[in-house]
Amino acid sequence: MSETQKLDFSAVNGTTLESFNQQKNLIKRMLKGNSAQCSECNKPLTLQLPPNSTKAKASEKAPGIYCAKGCTDIELDMEAVEFMK
Repeated sequence: MSETQKLDFSAVNGTTLESFNQQKNLIKRMLKGNSAQCSECNKPLTLQLPPNSTKAKASEKAPGIYCAKGCTDIELDMEAVEFMK
């Protein structure tokens, strides 16, 4: 049997944590009504929210933050958003 090697994920964990925090802050800013640009193409990001009444027309896209070109595509779990307030 070979000895199990320990893998060092510290570099990946740091990058992942940084990316997670950037996305979390972007979501908070957008939900507060601030505008933001896509980090890839610099086009404005749009916030798609679920319909607020039963009479409202449903959207083709799930609730989230989107870029017109598709560079940014963050789907939101609206139940989780309630906990962020």
